[in-house]
Amino acid sequence: MAAPLPDAPGAGRGRRPRRTSGDDRERAILATAEELLGQRPLSDISVDDLARGAGISRPTFYFYFPSKDAVVLTLLDRVVEEARASRAAALRRAGDDVRASWRGALEAVRDTFAAHRALTSAAASLFASSAEVRALWSEVMEQFVAETASAIDAERARGAAPPGPPARDLAVALNWMNERVIHVTASGQQPALAEDDLLDVLLTVWLRTVYGGDGPR
Repeated sequence: MAAPLPDAPGAGRGRRPRRTSGDDRERAILATAEELLGQRPLSDISVDDLARGAGISRPTFYFYFPSKDAVVLTLLDRVVEEARASRAAALRRAGDDVRASWRGALEAVRDTFAAHRALTSAAASLFASSAEVRALWSEVMEQFVAETASAIDAERARGAAPPGPPARDLAVALNWMNERVIHVTASGQQPALAEDDLLDVLLTVWLRTVYGGDGPR
């Protein structure tokens, strides 16, 4: 699968609204789900497993979530928020260092989803069947694209990056490249980049695409 943000992307989309974040039972369901996903695939986890792990009954589970897929979607919402906050913090730390800004943004997203690898795999398994997962991921990618395009336009305006294809087109290609390459490496598919090389390779492609040559001037 894979920026600072406005409202949570799940808002208003049809699944049952979650209860308050302080609800211990909801937290227990979510914690159980992430723990179990680290042990086996989503297809091998039942609602009974989630209810039992959270110390509640099956009917009580349905008071909080309409399905186990909804649990995964809520967890994904939270990881997306974490990634965006981490990316924003990385950009603040980089200050005026352009190269550090691009690297920090890439690293923050990679590290957040890597820390929730099992959940990311579960969400990917739902992509074909769940319109909600697809909608959430489209929102995530759209925001990454918009922010990237804005950054490219700003670099062109100050003369640091040369003119070229529309900034949004480059942003679409670069962000979907990230999503696929990071997912393939994290899921163990082949061919793939080694995890230790992933960030350097992605950063090289980004900088050469945006700036040409060896990167920012």
